[in-house]
Amino acid sequence: MKNVYFILIMLLLVMTGCEDNKQSADELITVDVTAKYPYKELILQDIMDVEYIPLETTDEFLCMGSLWGVGKNVIVATNFNNDGNIFIFDRKGKALKKINRKGQGNEEYSANSRIVLDDERGEIFVNSCYAKKIHVYDLEGNFKRVLPTKTDFELYEMYNFDQDNLICHDTFRGNNGQSFMLISKQDGSITQEITIPFKEKKNIYIKIDDKNVKGQYMVYSPQAQHPIVPYFDEYILTEHSADTLYRYLPDHTMKPLIARTPSIQSMNPEVFLLPSLFTDRYYFMVAIEKTMEFSTVNLMYDKQERALYKCNVHNGDYTHKEQAYLNSRRPINGDIPSWQYLEAADLARDYKRGRLKGKLKEIASQLSEDDNPVIMLMKHKQK
Repeated sequence: MKNVYFILIMLLLVMTGCEDNKQSADELITVDVTAKYPYKELILQDIMDVEYIPLETTDEFLCMGSLWGVGKNVIVATNFNNDGNIFIFDRKGKALKKINRKGQGNEEYSANSRIVLDDERGEIFVNSCYAKKIHVYDLEGNFKRVLPTKTDFELYEMYNFDQDNLICHDTFRGNNGQSFMLISKQDGSITQEITIPFKEKKNIYIKIDDKNVKGQYMVYSPQAQHPIVPYFDEYILTEHSADTLYRYLPDHTMKPLIARTPSIQSMNPEVFLLPSLFTDRYYFMVAIEKTMEFSTVNLMYDKQERALYKCNVHNGDYTHKEQAYLNSRRPINGDIPSWQYLEAADLARDYKRGRLKGKLKEIASQLSEDDNPVIMLMKHKQK
């Protein structure tokens, strides 16, 4: 009987230990943005599924490859020069439709500062940030409705939250309050303000007065900043003034995910901790110092090892160490957290030099230097 009791006690201890490990793996992570972490290199294909899509090139479809949306059947892309062109490709890169509704009319957008694809409804939301309007079209370019937004907002970051709402971030530099909200897809009204606690408003921008023109100034900001990052069916929200990064869930609850130290309120110059790309195992982040150089350190937290590293990720489809820039482009959605566009001229050159492997080598062998770019999608690995 004593042996039976001993076995039961040991089983309870093992079960308790397993439960403790599970809780530890899910606990709030702390990142010291001033610490020196060990260095680690990873291969992109080991942590992500990679898909290459060569965009078809025709006289009507000359696209620079600025990617905005990827659905089950379509891709939405534009040029980088804000010429008003919106290109619709199928998922293999075949050209389907070119839309341009740029203008000053009620059914036209003055600029396309942000485009959101609602794949289920077959709608695209085109944000004219400075005009304070979001125009909605179908995938043929037919106007459906306009959503007016508040005049003191600059809703630059936005994503498709659910069937009724967009999740948005207000980048207005005069905003001293909350920055995240849900807005209605039907009329543009705020359906929910998302509250993140902080002491004093901070921003990542550097303002420099123009010495030649009184009252004029220039504003500088780093490229790698995404206040909203899709994470499967959740969103990671980063308020620059707060010391915690939060998960915002589909049921509208919010949970702390990462705590940074020292406090942003105590630093001068400030070092901001920003998310880049999150998988089920790895959290990739950048620590950016608020100086004119915006010096950046790439960090990675390994949930399995429960350890932090300074990290670089390389694309395994190159014969040399070609860096995969996980934070250079805006995330697409919860399934595709990052992407890059690969210039056809660069791929054609690397192919001739024997610097490519696998599927990328095969695609590059068919390219000419004047072709549209190849889109590289970084997707969560299928289990």
